[in-house]
Amino acid sequence: MVFSDADFVLNADQYADANTLKKIHFTQTLSSSADPSMSGIGQRHIGFVLSPNEGTIYDGSMTFAASGPVDVLILHALGADDLKKTAGTDLLVWTVDGQTQYAASVIGPASDAGTIEFTGAAVALYADEEFTATVSVDGWVRGQPTPVLMQTIEVEIPPDGPYLQLARSSVPVVIPMHEGIHNGKPLLYVITDTNNADYASTISKVQGWNVTVASGLDSSAIPKDALKEVYIFRNGVKGDGLYGYQAEVFSSTPADPRYSALTRVVEVSWRPGQNWITLDSVEDVTRAEEAGRIVFATSDDKDNDDIVIANMHQITWPSSSSSSTIDNNDKASIRDDAEFTDAMEYGGGQITEIDTDNMTATFVAHRGWGPDGQTIYHIVTGATPERTAGVLGVEFVPAYASMVDTSAAEDLYIFENGVRGTGSMGFQPAIFASMPGDDTYTPMWRVHTVEWNTPDEGAGVLENISDIEALRDADVLTAGIARPTNSYYILNAPIIDPFQ
Repeated sequence: MVFSDADFVLNADQYADANTLKKIHFTQTLSSSADPSMSGIGQRHIGFVLSPNEGTIYDGSMTFAASGPVDVLILHALGADDLKKTAGTDLLVWTVDGQTQYAASVIGPASDAGTIEFTGAAVALYADEEFTATVSVDGWVRGQPTPVLMQTIEVEIPPDGPYLQLARSSVPVVIPMHEGIHNGKPLLYVITDTNNADYASTISKVQGWNVTVASGLDSSAIPKDALKEVYIFRNGVKGDGLYGYQAEVFSSTPADPRYSALTRVVEVSWRPGQNWITLDSVEDVTRAEEAGRIVFATSDDKDNDDIVIANMHQITWPSSSSSSTIDNNDKASIRDDAEFTDAMEYGGGQITEIDTDNMTATFVAHRGWGPDGQTIYHIVTGATPERTAGVLGVEFVPAYASMVDTSAAEDLYIFENGVRGTGSMGFQPAIFASMPGDDTYTPMWRVHTVEWNTPDEGAGVLENISDIEALRDADVLTAGIARPTNSYYILNAPIIDPFQ
């Protein structure tokens, strides 16, 4: 039976004195006991995550992984007026002593893992059988909270362990594509990030989809071999370029082993009195600049703070054949399983559709956590080493390896064991060390692996960097930089808002 907030009436003045607001964020393991209530639901087992306490309201989100299917029980305090209004209704009431009574919302269907948002006077897990669970809570409490106590595991967790199935763990994100040129042949690309706020605003307006500001993409911190060029025209031949002129000219494509999606933006303007033509290659652009026909608005000084760096992922690019049409281009890998579900696997391709009619590419956005436990979504566009890129179904970009010890890459933690889930290695989702809005945010990630030292003895769900650091210092888990095939693991994985 499921009740919503509309199924009961709360006295608006009931919590007028509960003016203390405190942040709560914790992970705990609990075990159930027999429900002591007089609710009439029948004998069930309960494990309180946030216990009832007079004058207290909890608000936030909870992620749980249990040893068996459980419901979520949310209690809402009822005053005397509330009880009069609900008398004779089928409202489910939870009470221990018959005096203090709570409206009970039993949220199902039962599951052994999940994420739920809540507001109420208490939060618990509820089941017909005994269970243990690991829960992580991120939220706020109004009033005086009761202590959160760690509890001991009393029953055995199944051999395969609990499975964490987050709601909307994988969702589609449709990103506008643009046409570019490389050596006279067309290509298609998307823009997700830039280090320049003004440029991000301009391109966001042009394409109707928000480009993220990535302040960590400092040109002085990006190794030379990981940075390519794109030439964008501010005047000249009319066309479908970003500013309404000819298409952008790229210095490399994924067919080139020196390719990188990290691109130095060079804006090009024709000098007055020149005969405009379409420039099809970097060589054409260079010759026109040397002849004094065009001028670059961007400095060649790599350490210049005004240099604009953009993350420009190519979706299709010229093949090695003589073909010069987009339809015959090489393309990013398309997933075989294009249906979005909460159990969607992480690897096997990161794009579900390339729509050249509407000029969009649909990526898989994966759910994870930011450094403080905030929910984020990210896509994956390229990786190194080659074997890892193949498993993920993205382009192998050798140049990314040179970023491992630079400030242009941030730390990303993936899990090798513990609670199973939709993370890249089949366990819980990843935790990112920065996110958009942070001064250090960058879409480039230096991947670390996290391994529980004794995963069968209470491995839980971690949601933030502090959790990892605390348990690593306590020798509960091991975290270190990933080196699959003895190579550094670097991802180009922009954090994006899939719900634009």
